[in-house]
Amino acid sequence: MSMADRIFIDMCRDILENGTSTEGEKVRPHWEDGSSAYTIKKFGVVNRYDLRKEFPVITLRRTAIKSATEEMLWIWQQKSNNVHELHSHIWDAWADENGSIGKAYGYQMGVKHQYKEGMMDQVDRVIWDLKNNPFSRRIMTNLYVHQDLHEMNLYPCAYSMTFNVTQRKGEDKLTLNAILNQRSQDVLTANNWNVVQYAVLVHMLAQVCGMQVGELVHVIADAHIYDRHVELVRELISREPFPAPTFWLNPDKHDFYEFTREDVKLENYQTGPQIDDIPVAV
Repeated sequence: MSMADRIFIDMCRDILENGTSTEGEKVRPHWEDGSSAYTIKKFGVVNRYDLRKEFPVITLRRTAIKSATEEMLWIWQQKSNNVHELHSHIWDAWADENGSIGKAYGYQMGVKHQYKEGMMDQVDRVIWDLKNNPFSRRIMTNLYVHQDLHEMNLYPCAYSMTFNVTQRKGEDKLTLNAILNQRSQDVLTANNWNVVQYAVLVHMLAQVCGMQVGELVHVIADAHIYDRHVELVRELISREPFPAPTFWLNPDKHDFYEFTREDVKLENYQTGPQIDDIPVAV
């Protein structure tokens, strides 16, 4: 069993057995038929993934690493907020007639800010600090910009990354660790998707900054399973998992802005069957 499978199964069981229901509450999400989308939720879920030991992709069902990577690069590299620049249709429900999701996600990454070292956006600032001031405790990004919330078609769910560099005893290379903060997460549809794409991000940043990967810590304020997902989750976590695959990142890329979805792959990735037609609450 992979580490990611064990963490995912334990988290889902904890939510189902010890979580609280929002049924009867006034909730914002709704199903396509207009009915309220209630959840079973847990507050303050924290999952730790040691990227040196294993790449954190579940095997219970397949996570599409290239599509997950493309979405991450859409935000972090392209700094885009237009769904027409994505191959997938994940964001279509929140796009306007021009394909824009408003001043959300990639838009915020592209905004330049004044620093003592000059004008930089958040991504370039992270890379600059990792290369020039790696032991800083201020290497972080934030997408939850209150002054722009009214112009976002969806408030950011995964909203902040905090990077922390350590020097392990007896090792010349520095180790890059990161915390992903998420205010809310639909566990069935998005949990491993987010874990995979931010694990890829840590691998990419470590490579371009001459470091090795360390831990990815995922903090979820509201980790929930929707009412129409409960039986799907029960079936999923009852499956027999497979060993973790091997992650490959193109070793020839040393500029973050040169990476594409084709620079990542999973070798020997065995999985259970995909779950089709998962209802999505909006």
